[in-house]
Amino acid sequence: MPHVLYVRFHPTPGEDVYQGLLTLLGELTPVVEALPPDAALADVRGALRYFGRDAAGLAEIVRVRALARYGVDCTVGVAANPMLARMAAQESDASGPEGGRSGRAAGSVRTVPGDPDAVAAFLARKPPTALPGVGPATARTLSAYGLDSAARIAAAPLSTLQRILGVATARRVHAWARGVDPAPVTPNAPARAMGAEHRFRHDELDPVRRRRALLTLADGLGVRLRTSGQVATALSLTVRYADRSTTTRSRTLTEPTAHTPALTAAAYALHDALGLQRARVRSVALRVEGLVDAELAPHQLTFDPADEKSRRLEAAADRARARFGDSAIRPAGFLDVA
Repeated sequence: MPHVLYVRFHPTPGEDVYQGLLTLLGELTPVVEALPPDAALADVRGALRYFGRDAAGLAEIVRVRALARYGVDCTVGVAANPMLARMAAQESDASGPEGGRSGRAAGSVRTVPGDPDAVAAFLARKPPTALPGVGPATARTLSAYGLDSAARIAAAPLSTLQRILGVATARRVHAWARGVDPAPVTPNAPARAMGAEHRFRHDELDPVRRRRALLTLADGLGVRLRTSGQVATALSLTVRYADRSTTTRSRTLTEPTAHTPALTAAAYALHDALGLQRARVRSVALRVEGLVDAELAPHQLTFDPADEKSRRLEAAADRARARFGDSAIRPAGFLDVA
């Protein structure tokens, strides 16, 4: 029976509103997993009898309360496990009244029934990139062997997939293609983090423009970190593709930092490692995580004059922004918000 909700909020809420939305979900179930900045998972199996509704009915309650209290609509995927619930929500996003043009769905509830035939039908024509953890490079490898849909991957012998992908990866991908996801919804609190996203006006093929977007995001996050007196210990990159699938990669920084060039270099490295080539990218998002007070963080001294000069220029730019506004000084490759 479907009992997992994947909730994605529209538009992306601020931190205070996001906390309120998590509290709203907590009114239905204590099993809520925060997926900041704009999503959450909830396991409502213990709430079905209490509220006298099925999971789809509880999803409608979430939509109504979020809209009434915070003016935030949401797309909700309902399924028997987190993977299927996420995919259901992404499908609703892509097919919503506005999803095909602006990338903003008006909000809806999409349920994947729990019986195996319904799950197989839901997954049948999904491309490999719709499965979690399958990026463009892995998808190209699978497609080269004729495995260009979830149905074909599920029907392939596990031994064949293991020769193509390796033992561990093949087992995971084979299970996902059959709709199996043993991962539970893990209650948590959102980590101290900041995030920013750039949505392109059109699906972006040009890697240069994607790197410019990453530079713009890293510069903005660096300013926010330095203004708040914090540094980040990790950085994550999320790429959303034209088919609404996503890939997320993270990296622990060599030292806690709020230095824009260091954040930009880490973002570029994550992006280049994906090997996107001709991938059609809808948006890119950066998230700095593990924030700590700058005064308490260690900093490796360097005798590199270029690094020292860069930090002095950055401090001067911050003073100019504080006096004349955020647009007073920008990187040469700055990309205006779409």
